[in-house]
Amino acid sequence: MTDRIDLVRLQKAITTTANGTIVTEVTAGANGSTSQLVLVSNGNVGIGTASPDALLTVNTVASFGAGAAALPSIAAKGDLDTGLWFPTADTIAASTGGTERLRIDSSGNATFAGTLVPNSSFLRNRIINGDMRIDQRNAGASFTPTDPSYSLDRWKFRVSQTSKLTVQQNAGAVTTPAGFSNYLGVTSSSAYTVTSSDFFVLVQDIEGYNFSDFDFGTANAKTLTISFWVRSSITGTFNIAIRNSAANRSYPVTYTILAANTWEQKTISIAGDTSGTWIGATNGIGLSVIFNLGSGSTFNGTSGSWQAANYTSVSGATSVVGTNGATFYITGVQLEVGTAATPFERRQYGQELSLCQRYYEANINTTGGFGVAVGFSGNIVSGGTYYNAVNYIVPKRAAPTITLYNANLAGFPSASALIVNGTTSFLMSGVANATNTQGYYFYDLNVSAEL
Repeated sequence: MTDRIDLVRLQKAITTTANGTIVTEVTAGANGSTSQLVLVSNGNVGIGTASPDALLTVNTVASFGAGAAALPSIAAKGDLDTGLWFPTADTIAASTGGTERLRIDSSGNATFAGTLVPNSSFLRNRIINGDMRIDQRNAGASFTPTDPSYSLDRWKFRVSQTSKLTVQQNAGAVTTPAGFSNYLGVTSSSAYTVTSSDFFVLVQDIEGYNFSDFDFGTANAKTLTISFWVRSSITGTFNIAIRNSAANRSYPVTYTILAANTWEQKTISIAGDTSGTWIGATNGIGLSVIFNLGSGSTFNGTSGSWQAANYTSVSGATSVVGTNGATFYITGVQLEVGTAATPFERRQYGQELSLCQRYYEANINTTGGFGVAVGFSGNIVSGGTYYNAVNYIVPKRAAPTITLYNANLAGFPSASALIVNGTTSFLMSGVANATNTQGYYFYDLNVSAEL
């Protein structure tokens, strides 16, 4: 993997000459002369001078270090938002998102500051379905969460009371933030006053395989940054929390929604936990990301610190369930390593669907009709047993639970004839009768290997 600066942001400041020399121009000195910082095709970095429209050649470039004093000095110029700027004389820096990422001083020494945008081949966002595109279970329909229950793919609700919330993809049909088409919408069904033991939270559990490189529980624990777009009909102090799999290490932290019914982007950085027990590269829960919608005092912790408890809220946090008809919409959720948020990682739809199907896949038609084709064939005599293997679309995180709906031919075979066969397939067995010795049967089913 190779880190890179976002060159799209820098291209206005950089030109390339015909001989492969990369040049950036700034005005320096009282005489208004133009100096260039140059990276020539042989890899040398230097400062040269020429008229603004002239092409530099290798002969006009000198290296940093020896002889640099004779070269014109580049004065401090620009700011963090320009992409390429000069924080001190003869020092060039590159920035993205208003944060310095790379600095090269007048001796040619390069230092990294902050977190570089990783190469796009790396899975930067550890949240799956953060843009709320995939909804295999409900296909955009509204539902009322029970405990626990899944809404949009990978997004789980934990609720201590039922009938207090409804959830729907694109609830209310409001305009989405630029670049997004979907969001998860929560609507309060009453004005419920939480008791000390109540909890209403939206959770995504991140698999250990996808989080172990953060090194939590060690001296090398890395800082993580969570960013997301949120919109609510009520304003005030809200909170998120992150938690380990044993629910005995947690970090609640607040954010503020400033304006009602307005999309706002939030960014929160959290120093990695050097204590506690965190699972490594396994298929269990590596980290839980929790959005609090209303919780009692049992779950209140101190904002902005690691604590040895299951704290998913903070005292005084706004309760969405406390206002009848209150709405809470969210999209663009990203969790990444580093101290700064990078642009939302956009993956192809098929890739995002496959990531979701590691945990859940569905072919459900609860009103009847055809679903998954499960076949048997051959010379199976009456009373004989047949077996048919069915492969999952995507290998599962663990041996899944299979729920069968609407056998096209009732009772043949029954749901009890399903045999889970590891993480890649299941077997369906049945007993043939005089009239059913070969053919295909159609079933609707779902396969769940959720964390």
